[in-house]
Amino acid sequence: MKNLSLVLNIVLVVAVGVLYVLHFSKPSAEAAKGNSQKNDSIDYSVVYINSDSVLVNYDYFDKIQSELQEKGAKLEKEYQSRAEGLQREVNDFQRTVNSLTIGQAKALEEDLLKKQQNLRVYQENLSQQLMREEAKMNQELYKKVTSFLKDYSAENGIDLVVKFNQGSDVLYANEGMDITKEVIEGLNAAYAKELSAPKAKTDSTKAE
Repeated sequence: MKNLSLVLNIVLVVAVGVLYVLHFSKPSAEAAKGNSQKNDSIDYSVVYINSDSVLVNYDYFDKIQSELQEKGAKLEKEYQSRAEGLQREVNDFQRTVNSLTIGQAKALEEDLLKKQQNLRVYQENLSQQLMREEAKMNQELYKKVTSFLKDYSAENGIDLVVKFNQGSDVLYANEGMDITKEVIEGLNAAYAKELSAPKAKTDSTKAE
């Protein structure tokens, strides 16, 4: 899904201005006074990932994308079934309208218009339901990626992770700063571990 694949833009995009602040801003006089024994310049560890590659190769993303597509196909099928049923009623009305009284024809026409309005409302409800499902999956993806990056950065002494691919604010970065492969492997390893973990016992089981 297009919207789903954009979630890492929210997770990882960092303005170039932030990078400039980290690398080139001079400490204020007050800060310099409080840190007189430290070097005038501070080094930050900055790395980048290709978010498109992460999404394409992240097993969890593949799973939730498939689930969302399956859900969308199911809802579309339900809507299509109702729409076809209404269309059959419209066809029957058009075929028999000449044999009906004016009162009967008017009553049937009003009933069909009401059903058409209900079908439109039903379609909107299905769309909203799918959007809620997508938003829920986006949030879960956001949590997993940011949680992993936080732990990975702490373990490897990283201060900043940026997104570097077409459309990002970063125009150039040394390939040695690319941790895309490590992130993909780490995310998939964490997801595999999550899948293999025993399910939590229910309260009733614990009571026994």
